[in-house]
Amino acid sequence: MSTATAGSLPARHYWDRLVDDQGRWRDGAPPGEALSALRRGFDSEPGSVPGMWPFYTTLTGDGRVTASLRAEHLALAMFGLHQQSQSAPMHRAGDGLGKAMARLRASERYSADAIDRRFTQAATATDLDELGHHVRGLTTMLKTIAPPQPIDYTRLFQDLCDWQRPDLVGRVRRRWGSDYFRLRSNPAEPGDPRPSTASSAGKDRS
Repeated sequence: MSTATAGSLPARHYWDRLVDDQGRWRDGAPPGEALSALRRGFDSEPGSVPGMWPFYTTLTGDGRVTASLRAEHLALAMFGLHQQSQSAPMHRAGDGLGKAMARLRASERYSADAIDRRFTQAATATDLDELGHHVRGLTTMLKTIAPPQPIDYTRLFQDLCDWQRPDLVGRVRRRWGSDYFRLRSNPAEPGDPRPSTASSAGKDRS
């Protein structure tokens, strides 16, 4: 069953129901059990985790696994991981995945080579399952930097939908690459952290 009705506006994704247009909680942070249910989506078939059912907008009445459901399933699982133990919203409009990864790199929490390599592996993934494996690791890394770096999960959902279309995946890769390298070249852009001057001895070189 779809959560949108004929002639109505599309149902808002879970993260949009939680966070307003200014990036603030509407009615407080989500409960831990909801985020735990979302994290169970990793390594599970879309729609197969009952605890996730209330959070989908793309379930269909005939039980088909559509491209939209696959995209929303992965985005929900990522959001559940990203928001875990964070008091501020980890969904914010305008912060695409490429921009978030550039800020992760600029934080110097990990070596630049490690972030470049891992983001390249994600960007060159050949299917959504492989992409999900890589972005899961990147999201875990993103949680470790301060201040916390949100992602625009609505844009990510759209990107994950397009990733499954051979005629559109190249455009997604180019947009991610543009955001990533633009901020790499100009880390002092407003709203983006300058690299730390602290010693890099403690960086993760993995």
